[in-house]
Amino acid sequence: MTGYLGVDRSLTGRRWIGPAPEVARQAEALVQQTGLAPALCQTLARLGVPPEEVSTYLEPTLRALLPDPRSLRDMERAAERLLRAVRNRERIAIFADYDVDGGASAALLIDWLRQLDRRATLYVPDRIDEGYGPNEPAMQDLARDHDLIVCVDCGTLSHGPIAAADGADVVVLDHHLGGETLPDAYAVVNPNRQDEDGSLAHLCAAGVVFLALVEAGRQMREAGGQGPDLMSMLDLVSLATVADVAPLKGVNRALVRQGLKVMAQRARPGIVALCDVGRLDTAPKSYHLGFVLGPRVNAGGRIGKADLGARLLSTMDPHEARAMAERLDALNSERREIEEAVRAQALEQAEERGLDAPLVWAAGEGWHPGVVGIVASRLKERTNRPAVVIGFDGDEGKGSGRSVSGIDLGASIQKLAAEGLLQKGGGHKMAAGLSLSRDQLEPAMARLSELLTRQGADQLGASDLRLDGPLMPGAATPELVDLLEDAGPFGAGAAAPRFVFPDVQIGFAKRVGSSHLKLSFGDGIGARIDAICFGAFDGPLGPALEQHGGARFHLAGRLEINEWGGRRSVQLRLEDAAQATE
Repeated sequence: MTGYLGVDRSLTGRRWIGPAPEVARQAEALVQQTGLAPALCQTLARLGVPPEEVSTYLEPTLRALLPDPRSLRDMERAAERLLRAVRNRERIAIFADYDVDGGASAALLIDWLRQLDRRATLYVPDRIDEGYGPNEPAMQDLARDHDLIVCVDCGTLSHGPIAAADGADVVVLDHHLGGETLPDAYAVVNPNRQDEDGSLAHLCAAGVVFLALVEAGRQMREAGGQGPDLMSMLDLVSLATVADVAPLKGVNRALVRQGLKVMAQRARPGIVALCDVGRLDTAPKSYHLGFVLGPRVNAGGRIGKADLGARLLSTMDPHEARAMAERLDALNSERREIEEAVRAQALEQAEERGLDAPLVWAAGEGWHPGVVGIVASRLKERTNRPAVVIGFDGDEGKGSGRSVSGIDLGASIQKLAAEGLLQKGGGHKMAAGLSLSRDQLEPAMARLSELLTRQGADQLGASDLRLDGPLMPGAATPELVDLLEDAGPFGAGAAAPRFVFPDVQIGFAKRVGSSHLKLSFGDGIGARIDAICFGAFDGPLGPALEQHGGARFHLAGRLEINEWGGRRSVQLRLEDAAQATE
């Protein structure tokens, strides 16, 4: 099949794929029936939105999309136990994972309890010393001093540690893939339990916590009381949903859309401080949650103090928030340097094994456990293959894996753990964590390759670039970009629209920093657009466009608004290009 606009191999080596014929027909029908802009209709058609649902899709509301929390097993029991602890002034501890989802989940509970004049002990395990999830010593210590322990974004597979919490009740609010049996907790609320129907499997842990608080509010109203304002907490839910790469479908769309509105009000000191150190001068969009705010919150759990992110998100003190945000910003810069060193070594090692294998993996001595997940993501993006990266400290190895669409990595990792090929392992379809000894390394990776091959990982080709259609420079207005935003939020499971500007001429092109490219282009009729391509000189894109020699190109990417000096203009975030054939 010939690529879109005849592009079978772009400057980055990808084939371009345009809208399928049925999607193109649906887009035309939407234009006729709704009168909306063709570019917006192309996006809606690709997302599978039928004409009769366009208006509700463009304005997702929690009222229409929020599921009944009681549809999840153990939910009523979990909410009742939480309320009993509040009512009886019991001692409450929150055991949270060290990533954004765990931190936001903990902050949700801390905020909710604060509004009820209650406090909780926050415990976040150290990634290096304790690893992911509850451990027996920590749970024993917490149980001695607390009546209720709430595990957020962890706990579903923690049979031993939860059993060790003698004398305390344990409630688990999680979303990671469950095993055949559940730990002996007071309640385990998890849409990915094996006895759930999977209809809410797309929720992150913060989404599960939010539903638990919704159910607690229902029980409070039933008893004649009034609970805290949950809508004001949606900024935390939206941050976690996007940063944890949860699919933006169903209720997740409404949670993120409403959460961004709450975030724009700049009421939560921790998120305000994050926006300020991230130099955001506009209201955050979903992109900023995933690539500006999220990495900074994660930095504490990766290479700093594990509970720093959760403490930042839960503090009400602007001065404390500013200090913690600055610390996280510095840690994030340090994380980038560590990541780059590991990435170079891992890529070299993976290339020796072959980047077309069903599993791309690398392992090295002293690789920081806090960056192996990010490096696995980089390898996955480079190869369009599942990737695992493991850092060893002596005989002990800790690793992370990232997968591609259609390949369930978490289930395979869990199977390895059940077969005794790992010390510990689990996760979900797109991401997983594992611990193993040096002797287990080769057998485990061989077995994992075998399991992934059964899912078709060896048949994956180079990733194609999917385009929503063509756009002329004159049609790319700020008003169009605003319209396209209404079809969002965009992220996992709902990719942002990507358009191609066909047969355009580059006006100027210059290198920015060490690897980025800035350019402007037009169609010769009059309209011109600025474009930025990050990392252009890490591959062939930068040199080819910088030395364009007057040639005409097809330029592909995503539209965004550039605000400068009170003026709004359209900018193309350039992702790929191909020389236009004469």
